[in-house]
Amino acid sequence: MREAEAAGESSGLRPSDASRSREAILLLALAGFNAGISLRCVEPMLPRLAVEFDSSVSAAASVMTAFAFAYAGAVLVQGPLGDRFGKLRVVTLAMALSGAACIGCAFAWSIGSLAALRFVTAIFASASVALGMAYIGDVVPLEERQPTIAHFIAGSLLGQTLGPLFGGVFTDWAGWRASFVVLGAVFLLVSLILFVRTARSWPAPAPGRFSPLAIHQQLLSRPPVRWLVGTGVAETFFFFGAYAFLGAFFKQRYDLSFTVIGLILAGYGLGGLLYTALVNWLIRALGERGLVLAGGALGCLLFVAVAVAPHWAYTIPCTLGLGLAFYMIHNTVQLKATEVAPDARGAAVALYASAWASGQATGVAAMGLAVAWFDYAPMLAAFGLGFGLLGLWLRSNLQRFRP
Repeated sequence: MREAEAAGESSGLRPSDASRSREAILLLALAGFNAGISLRCVEPMLPRLAVEFDSSVSAAASVMTAFAFAYAGAVLVQGPLGDRFGKLRVVTLAMALSGAACIGCAFAWSIGSLAALRFVTAIFASASVALGMAYIGDVVPLEERQPTIAHFIAGSLLGQTLGPLFGGVFTDWAGWRASFVVLGAVFLLVSLILFVRTARSWPAPAPGRFSPLAIHQQLLSRPPVRWLVGTGVAETFFFFGAYAFLGAFFKQRYDLSFTVIGLILAGYGLGGLLYTALVNWLIRALGERGLVLAGGALGCLLFVAVAVAPHWAYTIPCTLGLGLAFYMIHNTVQLKATEVAPDARGAAVALYASAWASGQATGVAAMGLAVAWFDYAPMLAAFGLGFGLLGLWLRSNLQRFRP
């Protein structure tokens, strides 16, 4: 299907209405902001959760793994739902349900119950970013899409920047349970704003049978989609498998407060925001192939630098640089996700989002097992090397994503 024909399908607003489209993208970025906080707020809490529930840090990390696995599975349904019922409608309902589930996390009585409630939260919180990217694919021309996606992702990045700080400050000063109450209330507020501002423009549901499994099977029969899915798994397996354990590493090596750990981890989000500010210049200077190669090399170098840093202050620029490195690869692959299947863009972006969430979940699980045997520093370096090799491979294989 041609790009012009695909534009606007199930978007919830007419592509010709540029101002309303921009407002919708801004609101979706707001939803992504809160989802970003939810994604990252648990990282500085891990040592406290391990002590409170009498478990190891590796066991407490199941809270993050559960969130990532739920994210991975949920977007597989949300993509086709967005194509069928309207992306804005699905995101609005999902934010309300994620708010209720997030407040429930405050009443967890064990690591298992908290992991289960985080699992439910992620089922709904995951809708905003994947469907937001698909919506941009509906209403923004291809030549403007990569910078638009980068600026949209700034909302999620800002949330991810504040997420560790949010979690660390609340853990130190009000308790980790309070953080989930506040976060849930914000989810509910975002849902209300989306409803008030976009409900009149929601499209009528598309006719026909709703068969998400059949849609995904058809998409996975296309080689470019399969390459996209494999890349999505790999990028987050290596990057977040290592990054998710930096908080525990900093606590073990430097005995920092949770607030300071949260501030250091927030460097990732600042690095991502730096990327969004520089994206137009970087694309002109490096091109797509240069971006992925430089991102992989920088990520590898900085994970090694964190592992050998003699003082915690040296890790601050490293985490900022890691955020920049990740988005040099991630944003390039995101663009390919919006191009790979214009006839089913919501489902295709959902497959990609599911893949990178699965990579994050398996990467965290693998790192948790590895550090129990080999300690943090060598595994941070090993995962960083994997990320660097991915960037090298992408430099010569971006053409595999062409539809």
